[in-house]
Amino acid sequence: MDDRVSMPDIHPKQVIFEHLAGIAQALGHANRLELLESLAQGRHSVEDLAHQSGMSFANTSRHLQILRRARLVNTERRGKHVLYSLAGNAEVVTLLSALGRTGERNIAEVNRVVDDYFNARDTMEAVSREELSGRLEQGGVLVLDVRSPDEFAQGHLPGARNIPFRELEKRLDELPVDAEIVAYCRGPYCIFAVEAVAALRARGFSALRLEDGFPEWKLAGLAVEASPAA
Repeated sequence: MDDRVSMPDIHPKQVIFEHLAGIAQALGHANRLELLESLAQGRHSVEDLAHQSGMSFANTSRHLQILRRARLVNTERRGKHVLYSLAGNAEVVTLLSALGRTGERNIAEVNRVVDDYFNARDTMEAVSREELSGRLEQGGVLVLDVRSPDEFAQGHLPGARNIPFRELEKRLDELPVDAEIVAYCRGPYCIFAVEAVAALRARGFSALRLEDGFPEWKLAGLAVEASPAA
């Protein structure tokens, strides 16, 4: 009798790595990363995501199906619409954050774009989550959410005021000129917060931006608010 332990035809580690490689392949497209960034804000229909990304409905749907097969997104039917959401919000946001940090550290072109656009456009240091959380408790700071109303309704920083970036120029009179403003958007590479801060400073406001965005704030376990209908 042979007492040797027989090894399976496929090693368990290989099975795991094969599935992880499938996730990596699903992440391997810029448009799919952008869709995940949008879904990190909350649920969205294919129509909403196509409008936000500038892709066609067919292209958006195709990318979402790839993400769904990799178990990165879930679907939910609401009437005539299919709503997409992240499958494991904390895990996917953490994965995207790690991908960004790795890119900034290891890829010279990524680091150059961050320096040439974000750092050069806004030479003042961004506000950290910890610092903003403390200032919110003390009061005296106005938090400006420049995302869409739908994203704002699904979740936002406590007491934040929602003025989408494209409406900011027309709604400046809604902001007190003597307030200290901290603007935030969808994440660390969302340009709307940078552009909003530049526009506000050009008109005499005291403005800074949050170091990243709403998903990272929520992931850190900090307080959030949402409308009852969200």
